[in-house]
Amino acid sequence: MFVNLSKLHLKEECPLEDKGAPKLCMKALPGEGAERSCAFDGARVVLMPIADAAHIVHGPIACAGNSWDNRGARSSGPQLYRRGLTTDLHEMDVVYGGEKKLEKAIVEVAYTHQPKAIFVYASCVSALIGDDIDKACQEAQKEVSVPVIPVNAPGFMGDKNIGNRVSGEVLLQQVIGTAEPEEDHPFAINFIGEYNIAGDLWGILPSLDALGIKLLSSISGDGRFDDIRKAHRAKLNVLVCSKSLTNLVKKMEQKWGMPYIEGSFYGIHDTSETLRMIAQMLGDQSLIERTEKHIAEQEEKTRQIIDPYKKKLAGKRAVLFTGGVKTWSMVTTLKELGIEVLAGGTQNSTPEDFLRMKALMDPEAQIIEDTSAAGFLTLIAEKKPDLIVAGGKTKYLAHKTRTPFLDINHGRSLPYAGYRGMVTFAEAVHRTVFSPVWEKLRQSFPPGGEAR
Repeated sequence: MFVNLSKLHLKEECPLEDKGAPKLCMKALPGEGAERSCAFDGARVVLMPIADAAHIVHGPIACAGNSWDNRGARSSGPQLYRRGLTTDLHEMDVVYGGEKKLEKAIVEVAYTHQPKAIFVYASCVSALIGDDIDKACQEAQKEVSVPVIPVNAPGFMGDKNIGNRVSGEVLLQQVIGTAEPEEDHPFAINFIGEYNIAGDLWGILPSLDALGIKLLSSISGDGRFDDIRKAHRAKLNVLVCSKSLTNLVKKMEQKWGMPYIEGSFYGIHDTSETLRMIAQMLGDQSLIERTEKHIAEQEEKTRQIIDPYKKKLAGKRAVLFTGGVKTWSMVTTLKELGIEVLAGGTQNSTPEDFLRMKALMDPEAQIIEDTSAAGFLTLIAEKKPDLIVAGGKTKYLAHKTRTPFLDINHGRSLPYAGYRGMVTFAEAVHRTVFSPVWEKLRQSFPPGGEAR
């Protein structure tokens, strides 16, 4: 299946450029955007957390990334999604074509792993040599009983966000609406763009269960293929991760009349507001009342637990550099712990996310424009933050400057979503900032020498 690229606005100019959105917020052109990852990676980010499906990369071995556990998404059941399956294209495949090799791989994976479905991803190499993965999938489909779904998002198509949207189109056209649920639940919802990084989703479910709200499907964290097939029967879509799948929720609204809201489950305030919006959109007065009671109870309980951490962290200063929903949501979350954000920057975010972050920050807070290593080192030297909250790529710069660092992106192992996640986040920030290792590292060595 080929997606109409013109409808994805690959070359659309950023309307907010004149309002200060940094370059990393701009839409990348095809072949550009290594800083923001590529379309191929964006497509896999969306689809690979579907835990009971097999995911085959049609390309060289390096395109598959790490062969096991490529991303921090977690599953409460099947672990098949964690396997890095690839056709491992070599020089002779480039010369003679790799379609037959792909067909054999699909059949082998179907019989060996018994997945619920097989997603096949094009890569730059397979697309450049002209391999038709749609045709290969159709041929292999004759020999296997599970759906075989091509994903045409080679890396040169554009940046990560383009790949996200291509995956949304694939789900809309080939998966969603192909099965019916056994019952029509009055409070059934979908999470769109919740990837269950480190188990974030599991911190939200207790609140949904307490309120009697059914999570019909999660696209795609801890996802199940059959649940996603039934996603068109939910009463509401909750768009969690920024704008990565806005195209999906908008087209589901057009096709099935399903409304959507955008929310976040990071921090007390955002978690409460999102639960409140869900209840109001579902429109049941009893549910609204239960939700308000639940919010009051959970906020009081959570604030009591994090209060000792907040007292110690109050007045500390942080630099924030992240992407997606965390771009703006983490500003509020850090403020809830009494931490001032000195500077903030974004990656893999839309210009709207950037402006949302900017509005929440102190007017005097700096926007990170130079995201090079030299630029970050200069920023850290000038601001002297007590904490850096960012992704793994920034970790080593923080370590070089002996600044406490907290990984907030997909490489982390701790869940930060929901009320329970806020407690975990407070504990992690406190543990990071007040670790005795930083004081030791800042002492002079050898004794009597110049302090570092």
